[in-house]
Amino acid sequence: MLKKLLFFFLCFPMFIFSQNDTVISGKVVSESNSLEGIHILNTSQNKGEITDARGYFKIKVKVNDTLQFSAVHLKATQYIIQQHDLKAELIFVQMKSLISELDEITLTEYKNINAVALGIIPANQKTYTPAERKLVTAEEFHWYSPLLIPLGGMSVDGLINSVSGRTSMLKKELAVERKEELQAKTSDYFERKYFTDNLKIPEEYVDGFLFYIVENSSYIRAMRDKNKTMATFVLSGLAVEYLKLKEIETEK
Repeated sequence: MLKKLLFFFLCFPMFIFSQNDTVISGKVVSESNSLEGIHILNTSQNKGEITDARGYFKIKVKVNDTLQFSAVHLKATQYIIQQHDLKAELIFVQMKSLISELDEITLTEYKNINAVALGIIPANQKTYTPAERKLVTAEEFHWYSPLLIPLGGMSVDGLINSVSGRTSMLKKELAVERKEELQAKTSDYFERKYFTDNLKIPEEYVDGFLFYIVENSSYIRAMRDKNKTMATFVLSGLAVEYLKLKEIETEK
């Protein structure tokens, strides 16, 4: 009897410990760029969390708990916690995007409906992005001589922008906006797994690689011309260059 009691007291703390929750860290991985606010529900404990802007999250779990991931633009996914997940620094959960399917329906149903067709803006009117509009306003003085300010030939804002250097700042802002647009366009052309599976870019380097490629003139030209074949060819070379740079950084 004494031996049984001793065995019980030795095992009981281990049993209690095994039932304790463990806070794990994870990251949602998807070809979609919108990873913020994804709902994560531990259906085994009825506890929930949401992801941050980059898809990272933390949640309390036990072995065999089921995590349900859901978002309006992503396909619902389940993840069952294994013993090794409790010791991992970070777990990755793949979620498939539903955006492509929705875009395809929208283009088919409403491809002729736009601001011009609805009479919101006149046909052939030049449209600007927010950064382009700011720059056009700031550069209006280039059309007029400063000597015509008293006659209304140049706006005071234009002169102030010229003197203060705000025009230069707005040009930089426009350049950043165009790079961001190219990154978004790249994500539309290529799924995230293309970079990891085909180009062999580690998952943690993909975001950095997207910043790297939008600086390359050949890639910019290929994407501007909507030449996916050329863009794919350029990406292959850039991937090799990028991996070599990361290797050098690691060695330092």
